[in-house]
Amino acid sequence: MVKAIVGANWGDEGKGKITDLLAEQSDVVVRFQGGANAGHTIICDYGKFALHQLPSGVFYPHTTNVIGNGVALNIPTFLKEIQALVDGGVPTPRIIVSERTQIVMPYHVLLDQYEEERLGGQAFGSTKSGIAPFYSDKYAKNGVQICELFDEKTLRRRLENICTLKNALIVNLYHKPPIDLDELMEQLMEYREGIAPYVGDARAFVQQALKEGKQVLLEAQLGSMKDPDFGIYPFTTSSHTLAGFGTIGVGVSPRQISDIIAVTKAYSSAVGAGDFVSELFGDEAEELRRRGGDAGEYGATTGRPRRVGWFDAVATRYGCELQGATEVVLTAIDCLGYLDELKVCVGYEIDGQVTRDFPVTPLLDKAKPVYTTLPGWKCDIRGETDYSKFPPEAKAYVEFLEQEIGVPIKTVSTGPKRHEIAKRL
Repeated sequence: MVKAIVGANWGDEGKGKITDLLAEQSDVVVRFQGGANAGHTIICDYGKFALHQLPSGVFYPHTTNVIGNGVALNIPTFLKEIQALVDGGVPTPRIIVSERTQIVMPYHVLLDQYEEERLGGQAFGSTKSGIAPFYSDKYAKNGVQICELFDEKTLRRRLENICTLKNALIVNLYHKPPIDLDELMEQLMEYREGIAPYVGDARAFVQQALKEGKQVLLEAQLGSMKDPDFGIYPFTTSSHTLAGFGTIGVGVSPRQISDIIAVTKAYSSAVGAGDFVSELFGDEAEELRRRGGDAGEYGATTGRPRRVGWFDAVATRYGCELQGATEVVLTAIDCLGYLDELKVCVGYEIDGQVTRDFPVTPLLDKAKPVYTTLPGWKCDIRGETDYSKFPPEAKAYVEFLEQEIGVPIKTVSTGPKRHEIAKRL
């Protein structure tokens, strides 16, 4: 059986904790897309960890963790992340990296930085991790797969062509020093030495696990609004953030995915540029940001303060539809107990017309939120695991959100720790 866990919104929904929880019941956990440009924060028995590329099953000795072919793998970062776990007392995890996974090259990171610098005030808010240049090269067939590291002659010949192309851009557009091919080859040989113990046929491994009746969990980075086709383009990531891409990002059939769990916060948050209709500003935003999550609303990878706002039912309903969500997990409801009342964005007003449908980016720029106001519960429910003990106002809030998004909210997270959840029957 295959389950997928995905974000319904802009990312930062709290997927890390929920993925960690589901990983406890899984045999194989697969990261199927994205790179080191976003992260999951997990609080477990070993402490608090920020994962950027590793699947969230790494804290369980019974799981095998797979880096799928859809991932943009930064090898030095990947190796440092494993070492950080071991240094933190976590037993060395079992990991398989697909031999078809492509490598974030040193020049990808530089090109990302150079382009954001060139764009100045019109920059996309990139994390400067090399993700856009990486995926551009992948689909232009200028990428390098891990398996190619083990054929030096062919690799060097390919890199000669790639460096000619990249240096024309680096020298003439960005006015930066060119790539040195010999230095690049030396770096890649170091990459090969570090990654070699983990490389394998991930697709075949996952398919064999399914034949043996094992539970496979597909884990996504970011959320629906960051998908390059259906999100707030161009303020998106460069890989597909939807559950459907899980079939491509590791090599399973769409028929093999039985459950799709979409995660959304009880309010909205986002990092990076782009329209955010229900966004809050000033003291109101800062108070919610300060109370949000375990250490406030700051990116696990970048440390950047997240933008925050009221729950956006228009965006979340759209995100759940894109994901094909069979159920929803609502996180961070414990952060809202200080409010006298809560607003929910139930529609967008665009050119004088109210719509419940999520629009394309040019229209999104014109959208004004239409709110419904609900009473707050004015008490602390952090750590509560019995949904029947929620204040009536908190239950009413959850039920209203469920009605608006049209997907059952089966689980409500009430804190950052692993088992601070309440199940709804």
